[in-house]
Amino acid sequence: MSASPPHPERLRHFVQSLARLLETQPGETTLLDQGATLLRDLVSHDDWLPEAFARPDPERYQQYLLHADALERFSVVSFVWGPGQQTPIHDHTVWGLVGVLRGAELSQAYVRTAEGRWVAEGPAERLAPGTVVAVSPRIGDVHRVSNALSDQASVSIHVYGANIGAVLRSVFLEDGTRKPFVSGYSNTTLPNLWDRSAEVRERAIA
Repeated sequence: MSASPPHPERLRHFVQSLARLLETQPGETTLLDQGATLLRDLVSHDDWLPEAFARPDPERYQQYLLHADALERFSVVSFVWGPGQQTPIHDHTVWGLVGVLRGAELSQAYVRTAEGRWVAEGPAERLAPGTVVAVSPRIGDVHRVSNALSDQASVSIHVYGANIGAVLRSVFLEDGTRKPFVSGYSNTTLPNLWDRSAEVRERAIA
């Protein structure tokens, strides 16, 4: 993947379409359903994510901010997992959509027992490129995610109903111990979604 992918407009179109969807104030079911369609279209193409936001780190998974809505209604991030890397068990506290762009991931849902422990809910779900899944406090918000591949990085695109890097969340041990955390982001610069100068020049010259 080159540093300057050929179709950066795909991400711009996605964030514009999601902003329009949110303006209709849909219920969560409609939002997740229609948002998943938009995200599925985005991750069906692997020609738009800049290389700088797809780089793994040998120590831990990376969460790169790609776009934050000006009103913090949603954020879009790329998660990059090196071989064998995984999250702890964690929550989100807001709605979210996860779409795999590259590689493969394992998503293991957890539920809390009456005794306060966290236990796996069914088998882990393997997510292949193009797969989109949803999370929210209403439908299930606690899981652990890992790279399903032992020999290469995996990349997924996550969309959350807040500026997720600034949300107070929790990680959990299986015995029920809770630790609050704020994830922040791995990057200090953002991809430029808004340079449309080339297309404007082309129209003007034509």
